[in-house]
Amino acid sequence: MLYAFFNWLVNVVGDMGYAGIALLMFIESTFIPLPSELVIPPAGYLISQKQMNWSGVLFAGTAGSLLGAIFNYAIAVYLGRPFILKYGKYFGVAESHFKKGEQFFQSHGSISTFIGRLILGIRHYISFPAGLARMNFKKFCFYTSAGAAVWVWILAYIGFFVGNNKEKVFAVSKQWSVYVIAGCSLLVLAYIFWHKKKTPSKS
Repeated sequence: MLYAFFNWLVNVVGDMGYAGIALLMFIESTFIPLPSELVIPPAGYLISQKQMNWSGVLFAGTAGSLLGAIFNYAIAVYLGRPFILKYGKYFGVAESHFKKGEQFFQSHGSISTFIGRLILGIRHYISFPAGLARMNFKKFCFYTSAGAAVWVWILAYIGFFVGNNKEKVFAVSKQWSVYVIAGCSLLVLAYIFWHKKKTPSKS
């Protein structure tokens, strides 16, 4: 069934073109569990077949991801935040705890959003804490787009060289996920070092 679904995605992307990529990545970027590994690699394969180009795929994939993230952000701002502030105490989320989380994300939301877009299981939901904390919307869009663009490029690169072989696509995607996590870990360490150096000592 998965193989048939993969082939269907290739056909959808081929028939709808870049609009199809944007639509599918919009869905993938919300809380609906549609793996991006099933969306972008087929487009990468079509690039190798000269039926699409890199700039179009990167733009459509990133734009779709951003729109889906904004959708989640809006849900968090207009529905999630009022709900937590009013009823959070009944679920063990005191307003003081919420405020601390809000302050943390307002201070470190940029790197959190960028890295969150690159990690499996987090990229779909990182927009919710950003919305709850009312992260600066322009920064949210910028770092969401940056992280999404990196991930779209990686998946398109995989599809370009692996082709439409779903087993190889998933295997190589898992391998690249390890590389991405390692790179994100180094980035976090560098950010912590920079932040400590930037923050004046209280001694």
